[in-house]
Amino acid sequence: MAKIVLADDGIRFDGRSPERGPLGGAESSVVALTEALAVFGHEVTVYNNCEAPIDHAGVAWRRLSDGVPDRADLFIANRGDRVLDLVPSARRVAFWTHNPCRYMLKWRYLRRLFMRRPVIVFIGAYHATTYPAWAPDGGRKIIPYGLPDIFCAAPPADRPPGPRAIFTSNPLRGLDWLLELWSQQIEPAVPGAELHVFSGADTYGAAGDRKAAEMERVLARARELSGQGVVLRDPVAKARLVDELRLSRCLLYRGDINETFCLAVGEAQAMGVPAVVQPIGSVVERVRPEQTGFIATDDHAFALAAKRLLTDDALWSSQHAAALAVQRSWRWPEAVRQFEALIDNA
Repeated sequence: MAKIVLADDGIRFDGRSPERGPLGGAESSVVALTEALAVFGHEVTVYNNCEAPIDHAGVAWRRLSDGVPDRADLFIANRGDRVLDLVPSARRVAFWTHNPCRYMLKWRYLRRLFMRRPVIVFIGAYHATTYPAWAPDGGRKIIPYGLPDIFCAAPPADRPPGPRAIFTSNPLRGLDWLLELWSQQIEPAVPGAELHVFSGADTYGAAGDRKAAEMERVLARARELSGQGVVLRDPVAKARLVDELRLSRCLLYRGDINETFCLAVGEAQAMGVPAVVQPIGSVVERVRPEQTGFIATDDHAFALAAKRLLTDDALWSSQHAAALAVQRSWRWPEAVRQFEALIDNA
């Protein structure tokens, strides 16, 4: 059993947050990884800006302001430069980054990364390319997010759903583009088609508050298109999202250069929901082209793929079965083994 400490100085959350409501991908992944590490028998403590100390699902959640221990077998500094100086006597240090690494090229990061030399943990191949070769590290390792069991355990659909598409990402990541494509090319060609948009600022904490007005402009456009089948919904907790994905025929998401993993596509694929994306950012790593969805090279191809999935039962059934067969193999236990290897190689 190893002593593992993770420190994060971002938004306020703890192990109960995914049960209470929507939570960002990075925060959800902190909860999922630490709980999986605890299942493997490790002593796991998260130090962050949680409202109060709690013990939940085998993980101790403590306030960062109350102090962090000097020693651990593995210290995971989560994305922020200020936590890199903590746990000075850790056997192994990892810096877990979730966003494109341009933010790490600032002096305050480079100085600490050079002095501490942690293993930089990326969450995908595209993500790793955003950190230049000259930048300091103590090794580099790709460990994709695990897919949650709640999505991977969903049974196959009895029959194809109705012509309902779904969008579950940040409204600033291409929703305005999708709404125009939907209104001009997709919905007019598919009688009764609906696009359910689960999106809003609440998921992103303080970062969402700063961009709330910008997000609202996009969401207002979604409301305007209610007559063309666009249904604006509030973001929901994971258990509710499972139910909504069961009713969805396909996930439509263009992609974004800031998307380094895309849990939205990964979760949908794990439930057998085909996805239509464009070759932007990391989304191409989540979809098997022509098998579990489509990687459309332009807007016309995107609209055509969406229309096919919304209307062709045989195509949908084939891609649904393929996604269930091949898109559930990497879960959090697989990710845990990769983090454990960091300790073994210390």
